[in-house]
Amino acid sequence: MSTPQILTDVLTLAIGVFIALFAIYHFLKSDIQRFFNLKTVELNKESRAHLLPLRLQAHERLIIFIDRINPANLLVRLHQQGIGIAVLQAGILNEIRTEYQHNITQQLYVDSITWNVVRKLKDDTIAMINNAVQGLPAEANGIELSKAILQHMASIDENPYDLTIELIKKDIQKLF
Repeated sequence: MSTPQILTDVLTLAIGVFIALFAIYHFLKSDIQRFFNLKTVELNKESRAHLLPLRLQAHERLIIFIDRINPANLLVRLHQQGIGIAVLQAGILNEIRTEYQHNITQQLYVDSITWNVVRKLKDDTIAMINNAVQGLPAEANGIELSKAILQHMASIDENPYDLTIELIKKDIQKLF
């Protein structure tokens, strides 16, 4: 056999194989796509099933966080007989910041709007504490600070801590 004849035979064979593979691909294309779509659906179901407990736990932890930074609970937990205003203020602010840092990763599992509300509630709580301290005389004690904070909370029409917890509950209901 001559070289041109061998090249012609190889080229004919290559074209035949290409046409056969192309025909098989088009024949099985819908089956291949269906297989990969099913795998994607299965992976989505598995990831959702895996993420649901994490998301629920994140919502639970945020509710605990909100409860712990609620001034009524903070003051009961941190108040000591004869505590000074500066010491109480520092303890409250430290507690809020520590709790927030402990729960900061929960933002991965909750709605971004919900997380922004939680973060704003934390910032507003810190501002409320600082404003209450500024509104008191320098010689005031921890009891006076506690009274000022609780009076401010009583003057608010709707408790922001309860509203935020309700928002988190609505966020949980979206999961089901």
